[in-house]
Amino acid sequence: MSIPSVLVTGSCGLIGSEVSVFFARQGFRVVGIDDNHRAIFFGPEGDTSWVLDRLRREIPGYRHEALDIRDRDGVLALVEELRPSLIIHTAAQPSHDRAAAIPFLDFEVNALGTLHLLEAARRSCPESPFIHMSTNKVYGDRPNTIPLVELETRWDYADKAFENGIPEEFSIDQSKHSLFGASKVAGDIMVQEYGLYFNMPTCCLRGGCLTGPNHSGVELHGFLSYLIKCNLEGREYKVYGYKGKQVRDNIHSEDVARFMFEFWKAPRVAQVYNLGGGKGNACSILEAFGKAEAVSGRPMKWRYVEENRVGDHICYYSDLRKMRAHYPAWDITRPLGGIFEEITSAWMERLAHKGV
Repeated sequence: MSIPSVLVTGSCGLIGSEVSVFFARQGFRVVGIDDNHRAIFFGPEGDTSWVLDRLRREIPGYRHEALDIRDRDGVLALVEELRPSLIIHTAAQPSHDRAAAIPFLDFEVNALGTLHLLEAARRSCPESPFIHMSTNKVYGDRPNTIPLVELETRWDYADKAFENGIPEEFSIDQSKHSLFGASKVAGDIMVQEYGLYFNMPTCCLRGGCLTGPNHSGVELHGFLSYLIKCNLEGREYKVYGYKGKQVRDNIHSEDVARFMFEFWKAPRVAQVYNLGGGKGNACSILEAFGKAEAVSGRPMKWRYVEENRVGDHICYYSDLRKMRAHYPAWDITRPLGGIFEEITSAWMERLAHKGV
């Protein structure tokens, strides 16, 4: 029996690296694509060179390609050479806020890069599952039209139709997305279309707050990781609008990888899943401050900015019922408290190495 192979784009990012290590443990040969564009997007704090070192240490025979997914010929040639058993596409310009300053780069990476990979897959390995990391930002600010109730430390849905969270059939149309959200919509729809039009096993995972101890969190991307880093360094954290009661659901990167493995074992055509922590792993920024302080024992320094981020969700958590119905062997295994502990421990170790 031949050894399965997986091609992971964005292999030095949070999800890409977790997925690479996870699938290596399942016996896959792993090839990663990552040209450290995160350092271009976010500067030195976004540099992921340390993650590449980790992958080379932890994955036997790991092959790395410093390829820009905007390079059409390079992508087509690599996929033709590899003909991987599975493609997991996590590479992206990931910041809601940063996209407005780099609109061409954002769209070329998120939309055009996705098209390059899809067409490469169609030409060379159309039967191989294609898993695309989309985002809940494809819904734009439309979730903000749902009636809300204001509680002491958070907003929540007042409409009982959403008591389990946002479902996959929620409209992505007629809303403000941010340029990042729009470029991710383009990629998301194209992944669905290649599935529907060419009958390829594709899926879009519309992620909530994806997190874990290996996240290089920065202010513009990486909510929990950056918040905990600020707490440990005594750095001021800025809260943008909504009284700090805006809610996010948080999912550990390993639970993301576990779902991808279930999809690989029983792929479906052109599916969409809202992949987040669900209601059980949801918290507001104010609640996150309390959890961070409880774990570290350090006070949170923060400042309130009245103006909210453009297109920001006031309350968002994922309805996980479709995922659980399609893949009953999968569920959330990492509760929110444990996630805070893991991220805090990882940052303390990293900061200690830097002498902070």
